[in-house]
Amino acid sequence: MNRFRIVDVTDAASFGLLPPCADPSFDHRTCDYWEDADRGSKAHRASWLRTEGSGVGAAAAPARRAPANPFLADLEEREAPENPFAPRRAAPVANPFALDDDDDELDANPFAPRRPARPTVAPGSAPKLALLGRGLAVFGSYAKVLLVPDADADAGERPAAYAQFGPLSAYPRALRTRELYPQLPQAPLPAVITCVAVTAEDRGRGLGQRLVAAVCDDLAGRGFAAVEAYPEIGVRADATSAASVAFWERAGFRVAVADERFPVVRREL
Repeated sequence: MNRFRIVDVTDAASFGLLPPCADPSFDHRTCDYWEDADRGSKAHRASWLRTEGSGVGAAAAPARRAPANPFLADLEEREAPENPFAPRRAAPVANPFALDDDDDELDANPFAPRRPARPTVAPGSAPKLALLGRGLAVFGSYAKVLLVPDADADAGERPAAYAQFGPLSAYPRALRTRELYPQLPQAPLPAVITCVAVTAEDRGRGLGQRLVAAVCDDLAGRGFAAVEAYPEIGVRADATSAASVAFWERAGFRVAVADERFPVVRREL
């Protein structure tokens, strides 16, 4: 398997490429196991996804906050009538020294360099996509998908592997796991790979290793000195989100903390 393509998950189109989990009870598109240390789940949650269109979920509209005084609710819905006896307020005077980047009426300064638009996830995106995109403007992507050729697929290729990663601060469960081992280096803090998964039909081809290698190269280019992963011993291969210790050792990682249940593997970049 020499031909493959790796894409970063940054928008709805690339999010739609996430492959299904080998265990049908789990779902990469709705998993927040690493982002929520207390209530995170790997389970498939249909409420996070739309049934129509591309299958990408839409975040629920935020609930409208109730007014402090419940008897004023109807008044807050409409403008107060003008009081003819009240003195008229003078029109505010524009401050020529004020800076307001959001004021479209102000003329752009032709001599000032234009700020490039920061990448961001569109409002109303799937909750998981919003989690993956919350650091786009500062860190970059938090996930990659590896695609392989497939003549039967509409696009001529299909997703075969998925990896999720990022700065340690983005994953509270990883932070909590790491706090158990004070012998781990505290500075500089590593990046983490929280999830690597290969579809059942594509296992045994080295695709997971290729994807991890691409992630490590990317993280090194972003300035990280090391990357860690937190596999779990004694669980089914389809149930773990961080592969096996043997997998990580083949990818150039070493066992930084040997533990019977939750070891830590680490690779210097």
